[in-house]
Parts: sequence; structure tokens; C-alpha cells
Amino acid sequence: MSPTPEPSGADAAFLEGLTSSSLYAIGAYFCDRHPELADDVVAQAAAIEAQGLAAWAAEEGEALEAAFQTLVTGLAVRYFRAVAGTG
Repeated sequence: MSPTPEPSGADAAFLEGLTSSSLYAIGAYFCDRHPELADDVVAQAAAIEAQGLAAWAAEEGEALEAAFQTLVTGLAVRYFRAVAGTG
């Protein structure tokens, strides 16, 4: 696989703007502090998306707010990985 070229000009500025969002910061923080849990939280977020927030929370015995935090954290990790290119 050949290396991905570094963006330049307007593309670089656009990409830099994506890294200054709160969602990026949440994902980066979670991946840095809990790298062993990153794949799990992404999988849980996908399950929440598939089942719906309230249904997933009820099935897992979680509070609705905790389920929402899991969903947002999973989305943030996916966002961070996509923007940072860390897959």
C-alpha cells in the first residue's frame, strides 16, 4: 500500500479545522486514555445506532444518559480515527 499524500493548501486548512472540534478532542482523549476500550465503545455505539438509544439502554440495563454518552463517545472515536487517519 502506498503512503497517503499529505494534503496541502485549502485541503490542509480544512483538515486542520476538523481537528479543532470538540468531537475530535473527545475522540482523541478517549483513544489516548483508553486505547484498549476504543474498539469496544465503537461497537457499542453501532449497536445503539442499530437498536435505538432507549431500546439499547433498556436491554443493557443502562441509564438513558449513560447510553447517550456511550453513543457520543463511540462517534467521537470514529471521527477522530477518520480525521487522524489512525483507522
